[in-house]
Amino acid sequence: MTAAPPAGSGTTESGRGTPRRRAVGVLLGVALFSLVADVITKQLALSELTGRGPVSLLGGTVYLTLTRNSGAAWSIGSGHTWVFPLITFGVIAWIGWMALRLRSLPWAVSLGLVLGGALGNLTDRIFRAPGHFVGHVVDMVSLFDPYGQVWPVFNLADSSLVCGVILAVLLELTGRQRDGGRAGAEAAEPVASTSAEAAPGGEQRGRA
Repeated sequence: MTAAPPAGSGTTESGRGTPRRRAVGVLLGVALFSLVADVITKQLALSELTGRGPVSLLGGTVYLTLTRNSGAAWSIGSGHTWVFPLITFGVIAWIGWMALRLRSLPWAVSLGLVLGGALGNLTDRIFRAPGHFVGHVVDMVSLFDPYGQVWPVFNLADSSLVCGVILAVLLELTGRQRDGGRAGAEAAEPVASTSAEAAPGGEQRGRA
């Protein structure tokens, strides 16, 4: 008689992933840290850069220059500011759906960065001038360009979003799944079992 697999065992590694509560906790912790850091840096920029020209750092590699952006990068969509909060609400809903099966710490960090960045800019859209849901985002960092004409001026929320998306792409490319498993594990285990049974003496080794 062939030995039966243990009850509840599956063909993926999801059962060996991080507990969902811990993964969601990491997601929320990263998001909160990103949001608080973004709010603090924006307040510092408003207090220290208002009325000043670009401040050069690292020999002109980085410039600090205060801008208020009603659109996206390079002020794209500046005439339709109200659209961006709607997009952000969609991103938040997507992250909530992703969290339902979340058991991977790398994915938790990725989604936390995206959520924190989205909430950082959403806070500006809701609470800053000129009004609710049409507020202008505070940006203050530019690379190699003091006036943001070549490289867009950005903030910490934008950096969190970009880093989170890049990490998500890397996780997808390496087969890391939200439930802690790896893509291809489901197909690999049956193939390994079939090879073992087909080997000489495999049937005898599979009997009790």
